Amino acid sequence: MSDLPTLDEIRRAPKVLLHDHLDGGLRAETIVDVARETGYDALPTTDPAALREWFHEAADSGSLERYLETFRHTVAVMQTREALVRVAAECAEDLADDGVVYAEVRFAPEQHTANGLSLDQVVEAVLEGFRIGSRDGRIRVGTLLTAMRHQARSREIAELAVRYRDLGVVGFDIAGAEAGYPPTRHLDAFEYLQRENAHFTIHAGEGFGLPSIWQAIQWCGADRLGHGVRIIDDIADIDGTPKLGRLAAYVRDKRIPLEMCPTSNLQTGAAPSIAEHPIGLLRQLHFRVTVNTDNRLMSDTTLSQEFAKLVDAFGYGWDDLQWFTVNAMKSAFIPFDERLALINGLIKPGFAQLKWRVNDR
Repeated sequence: MSDLPTLDEIRRAPKVLLHDHLDGGLRAETIVDVARETGYDALPTTDPAALREWFHEAADSGSLERYLETFRHTVAVMQTREALVRVAAECAEDLADDGVVYAEVRFAPEQHTANGLSLDQVVEAVLEGFRIGSRDGRIRVGTLLTAMRHQARSREIAELAVRYRDLGVVGFDIAGAEAGYPPTRHLDAFEYLQRENAHFTIHAGEGFGLPSIWQAIQWCGADRLGHGVRIIDDIADIDGTPKLGRLAAYVRDKRIPLEMCPTSNLQTGAAPSIAEHPIGLLRQLHFRVTVNTDNRLMSDTTLSQEFAKLVDAFGYGWDDLQWFTVNAMKSAFIPFDERLALINGLIKPGFAQLKWRVNDR
């Protein structure tokens, strides 16, 4: 009998998720329901099972740009207050059902105003949904407000994040196609956030290479890197020994968290396979690696499934999964004492109990 964690066991582990997009995790049934209620008639199919499969196949293209196209349908059904509340509540419930105890879920308010909602109304609806979905106490959800890197509203969204930071918004992010839209275009927003002592992460090193990582850190001052997969390009193999370049060494030395999303990284072409994903080497080299879902609908995944794939590919045991989880909790955008309370009061005891049960089976 293998001592490696099984998927069912991993589901019972107290997990932490830092990189999950609200508009990438809808239930297919909800998309069909809201589309019917709002008159949106552009869905490829109204059969929930077939629609779920369509999203997975459309996203599994090896292109970040094609991957992002799938969001046209999910965003289209998230244009009313009622839909936003429902989607956020279901997100919290689904994550809790998967054993996630703390999550930071991001969304772009500017993408949900087509029917007349203001940015504030969008944020308040999502926060209400998260409160409803987490009221049973199984999960705590923090919200990240995302600005689209190809638009010019990042300062406005940054101010929105600061305005709601005591009400459930814990940070800021920029997302969208990286090529041609460097994070330095949004310096005004990042400098504002730094002056306000606010936290932010930047999508970097996924669809573009080392320059985007360097800019995100050295020009913009990112607290975390969304994906950061291409940091592997700054690690050379010298006669079988990894040799870190100056950027990779800086990222490791400064303990800058990498929000890696294995399945999504395969779909967008950022990694060739799970077994060849840079996460394996980065774990060996003790980078601050975290494991995430990115878009659960498009990737047909859960955080437990992401961990299970890494167990299969790298033979990870409970200590490895706990290491990834503690990394994520250490890197969360909530206060230090609250992070520590979750690590010592919930995460470590939860993993210890699971390891004891496994050793006793």
